[in-house]
Amino acid sequence: MNSTRRQFLRGIGGATLSLPWLESLAVAGSTSVAAAPMRMAHFYVPIGVVRRGFFPGEAEDIIPKGNLGNVMKSLGKQDPNHSVKPLGQLTPTMQPLEPVKQHINLITGMDRTFQQGTDVHAQCASCYLSSARPYTIEGTAWPLDRTLDHLVADHIGQQTPFRTLEFSCNSHRDNKESIYFDNISWYGTGHVAPSVRDPRKMYRRLFSNQEVNRYRDVTSLVLEDARSMRKELGRADRDKFAEYFESIRAIEIQMDRLEAMKSELARVDFEEPPEAYLPRGDYIRLMGDLMVTALQTGLTNVATFMVGPERWDTPYMFDGLFDKPRSHHQMSHNQTKMIDDLLQVDRFHMEQFAYLVEKMSRIEEANGTSLLDNTLFTYGSGLGDGSTHQYNDLPIIVAGGGSRVKSGLHINMQEGTPLANLWLTQAQLLGLPIPEFADSTGQIRDIIA
Repeated sequence: MNSTRRQFLRGIGGATLSLPWLESLAVAGSTSVAAAPMRMAHFYVPIGVVRRGFFPGEAEDIIPKGNLGNVMKSLGKQDPNHSVKPLGQLTPTMQPLEPVKQHINLITGMDRTFQQGTDVHAQCASCYLSSARPYTIEGTAWPLDRTLDHLVADHIGQQTPFRTLEFSCNSHRDNKESIYFDNISWYGTGHVAPSVRDPRKMYRRLFSNQEVNRYRDVTSLVLEDARSMRKELGRADRDKFAEYFESIRAIEIQMDRLEAMKSELARVDFEEPPEAYLPRGDYIRLMGDLMVTALQTGLTNVATFMVGPERWDTPYMFDGLFDKPRSHHQMSHNQTKMIDDLLQVDRFHMEQFAYLVEKMSRIEEANGTSLLDNTLFTYGSGLGDGSTHQYNDLPIIVAGGGSRVKSGLHINMQEGTPLANLWLTQAQLLGLPIPEFADSTGQIRDIIA
């Protein structure tokens, strides 16, 4: 067994796969183990949450009535002042996180600024990870800029086959809404990083040699055309064309890395998903398993995961919760009558997040830390309340981070703190030397160890 294979097998050990990490696989004579890479993942929940079930201290609050014209109204009862305290008894919606409570931080009080003139749901999803200042981005009706995941991937995703991976659990085929409702990852203004919804398609993208060969065929043709065209260009155009040529060459290099891993990835004990219908929970967990495996095996260091789309009125069959399909969006606008059903949906989504946090905490890496220790894994939504469309006091939970972050805390930020402060803090924890991000005003120092 060569050292490359040993390193790979050490990396893929854990609950997901058939081979655990074993000390006997260490390189003979080695006295040190390389540090595990840092990763980042985002778990996005659409349409906000029922506040009284999620936020501490709001269990007895009056249920807000939906009011589309009252987008900016603050209904949160959190203390407007900054405070940090141990995470106490978990609220009903957060209860599934009890087994991993020591690995999480609840962060409340953070806001986003709404740019008037565009749809609330489209803006809260597409701008969740960009947080650009309103009216500053040309070519868009809302503050949509290059998102945090791609900025981070520029720094920690250069050596992985996939710089980023985008997962979505929207199983619907009726594309009734625009891409802004169904994607949180953007290369830049107007340039979506399309999410993959089909588990089989994602499986083949990660593990199939056919995908590698398809990409290689395309890049080979482009490079061949590039070489022939370059002979016909003047000096100035040649310089411009060199930049283009190098960008195409970078794709080929990524394919080389992926192809080099394929023989090892073929040994991963992960069967190709079936085409048959999967219950909602099984579908989400399957997509989550694929994301965790991609992070674990070094296919990517950056991933986004949408548990569902915004304002998609086509109903889902929430297997095990209801006896007929239900629309999450429609329920959110009838919260007073459907409060119990909505609370079930919120807890159901939290159960999926908790499942992934627990899974990552059990996966041991080569240096003895866990995958969760080396991942900043964030649960969040672009709305603080789905009924009133409020953009303030968003529901945010940060899991993982290991020795780099403090944990087991409820951090309540000063009223009006931008969500971009958290994104800036995460980017800096991952090594990006940036002084600000979007509309940030500073770090969240309470989370830094």
